[in-house]
Amino acid sequence: MHGHDTPEVVVLRLGHRPGRDERMTTHVGLTARALGADRVLLPDNAGQSLETVADITDRFGGPFDVELTDSPRGIVRGWDGVVVHLTMYGERVQDVEADIQSAHFEAGQPLLIVVGAEKVPFDIYEEADWNVGVTNQPHSEVAGLAVFLDRLFEGRELEREWEDAEKRVFPTETGKRVESVSEE
Repeated sequence: MHGHDTPEVVVLRLGHRPGRDERMTTHVGLTARALGADRVLLPDNAGQSLETVADITDRFGGPFDVELTDSPRGIVRGWDGVVVHLTMYGERVQDVEADIQSAHFEAGQPLLIVVGAEKVPFDIYEEADWNVGVTNQPHSEVAGLAVFLDRLFEGRELEREWEDAEKRVFPTETGKRVESVSEE
């Protein structure tokens, strides 16, 4: 989605309980990819989620990178750009989205979006430039990430062209149409 002139948008999944969080962590990765992020960083015990997201990227196109990290908190501390931590306790997304867009698109700051799993350590709240709530109601971190990315990109991510795809979904009013992309 981004030209090389736009600083990257990276989603960091903080925390992963193997067995319990497989689907949720995988869905964080798939949502990051589908809605405009450039890459997702998963905890190093989330190898199964990495494989699924990488497989989807191979089949449905990219560019999109998925990586494991053994130091998610170190990524946050060392981030050279702005950090948004999505939490239901944060400031309302509609109150801060313009400032975040300005920091990213106008000031050219790479954006790290931190998505927690279980209890997020307090230092993440302190390290973040913005703690952002997509509704201050209990909901899924996947839903929060989707809404945040859509507001960040103002819907432009929905027009994205995917490269190097093996399969392409064609929108239909009813039914399902998925075709193999022929090498031309």
